[in-house]
Amino acid sequence: MPATAAAALRRAVGAGRRLVVKVGSSSLTSADGGRLDLDALGALVDVLAGRRAAGHQVVLVSSGAIAAGIGPLGLDRRPTDLATQQAAASVGQGALVAAYQAAFARHGLTVGQVLLTADDTTRRSHYTNARRTLERLLELGIVPIVNENDTVATQEIRFGDNDRLAAVVADLVGADGLVLLTDVDSLYDGPPSKGGSQRVPLVATDADLEAVTIGGTGSAVGSGGMVTKVEAAGIAGAAGIPTLLTRLADVAAGLDGADVGTVFAPAAATRASRKRWLAHATSAKGRLVIDDGAVTAVTERRTSLLPAGITEVVGSFAAGDPVDVCATDGRVIARGLVTYASTELPRLLGRSTRDLARELGPGYEREVVHRDDLVVL
Repeated sequence: MPATAAAALRRAVGAGRRLVVKVGSSSLTSADGGRLDLDALGALVDVLAGRRAAGHQVVLVSSGAIAAGIGPLGLDRRPTDLATQQAAASVGQGALVAAYQAAFARHGLTVGQVLLTADDTTRRSHYTNARRTLERLLELGIVPIVNENDTVATQEIRFGDNDRLAAVVADLVGADGLVLLTDVDSLYDGPPSKGGSQRVPLVATDADLEAVTIGGTGSAVGSGGMVTKVEAAGIAGAAGIPTLLTRLADVAAGLDGADVGTVFAPAAATRASRKRWLAHATSAKGRLVIDDGAVTAVTERRTSLLPAGITEVVGSFAAGDPVDVCATDGRVIARGLVTYASTELPRLLGRSTRDLARELGPGYEREVVHRDDLVVL
């Protein structure tokens, strides 16, 4: 992609009517992670309020609840056990939203808190309800502030980081651009602290990432890292949404189209909304292991998954739950919504639907995962 096209892509992110901005914990807290940095938070709000004044809609996905609770709980670092994380989030979420309320109120803007777990997007009805809520908040002129509901999320139903959540929200609301703010100014082709590492100004295709060494987070308070940000850009890109990755100090310049940070181009072809939801907004409740013939049928011929091709059922799930479909070597090749509970499936494996219907009744002459509810990964 030529430089002129990259510049146009940068301008498009800032010029979009609807923008999702994600800010990480390390950008909003003190150096020791024990309290909110109100100056940094206020600087971000000033920029976003400016976008609102210019006629844009903004959804803010903000980390920081757990970090904001560290100090009040008397902790010296981010807790590692889930119960203490939930306690810190319970204390810190109120402080975080109160700080945003005060900062946006200075610009005459009202905020609305939206707390989500992965289960809220895994269930299609919850997913559409979340979209309806966000749409209504935007229609009413409210600035939605989205965070993972860390006070109730378990390891099994959590996003794990707000980068992925932000990408899912960007798709959810049909955003024109996604901005990921971190404490590193850009994606680099190696560790930023290492001499010789070069900034990557543009990621046009996956091929541009082949020579990039991507590391995790070095933050004491964050849960993500550069890996999750690149993955989030890919999720947004699959929905046709460009992503700008930069630091908080450069966000104003970035939204004005300046050559800062890294811009990720959207995919040339995108999946249908339901397929994107299956691929990116759901968390698998279990696994179905299938034989080589079924792998070929699912991935090449894009057929439904039948009982005859399944060799093993792993996990506990109900009918309608999302499951990963795996090859015998463990590779996840697809994800889909299963029509049987995990307790029903074992006696059906390896058998044709015709035989099952003859023995058990016509209700068993059906797919385990219908192709309309199956996305190849």
